[in-house]
Amino acid sequence: MKQGLVSVITPCYNGAKYISETIESVIAQTYAKWEMIIIDDGSKDNSVEIARNYAKQDSRIQLITQENAGSAAARNNGIRRAEGQYIALLDADDLWDTTFLEKQIAYMKEKDAVCVCCSYRRIDDKSREILHPLKVKPTITYKDMMVMNRIGCLSGLYDTAKYGKVYLREELKSIRDDYAYWLDIVKLEGIAVGNPEVLASYRILPDSTTGNKKRLIKKQFVFYHDYLKFGAIHSWINVFRWGVAGVIKFSR
Repeated sequence: MKQGLVSVITPCYNGAKYISETIESVIAQTYAKWEMIIIDDGSKDNSVEIARNYAKQDSRIQLITQENAGSAAARNNGIRRAEGQYIALLDADDLWDTTFLEKQIAYMKEKDAVCVCCSYRRIDDKSREILHPLKVKPTITYKDMMVMNRIGCLSGLYDTAKYGKVYLREELKSIRDDYAYWLDIVKLEGIAVGNPEVLASYRILPDSTTGNKKRLIKKQFVFYHDYLKFGAIHSWINVFRWGVAGVIKFSR
């Protein structure tokens, strides 16, 4: 582990349209002690070529290629190779503000926390802001996380110094794997802290899984029932609460 180094883990599958903008947002960070590990998950477009060109220009960027295995396997591939004290997950279509790492690390130290997240805006396929920014809770408990994921994947930062690396659950087949990941991290100390500043941009695409709540209802139930081992009634109650929160989250 290299003290102070941030390992940015970026899985990519057919991300050619947006990955340059994502990489540029990392290169532009005011906190310069980072490595970016891009794991191409069997893309069929020119994602590899784009990422390889950036890796040639900046030694902090690595490109790893693998056969298509899903986002959880791709992220774990990157985490295994990570040398940083801090781990951040940044998808190939999301963006960080230039001060994201600087402010998140400072906030984490101020609160003496092992996990911090932040508020973030929502953008469309043209990088235009839509909806209202999603405001994070100042304190996120394990109980909060048992109801729904309160940590936007692009906004989270985990300090491995105390508990070591945490890996995603590949048995979930890339469905709610990010939820399980942050749930497992919050469980370590029972809480995460939320930085109220808006420091990142989450891209919502018309055909995105997250943007289509109807497709997720059954999968959300299965996560509560099979992964968290809740009873059927408890699971459906949480699905209802998650659904209401989703309506609020994606409304103007």
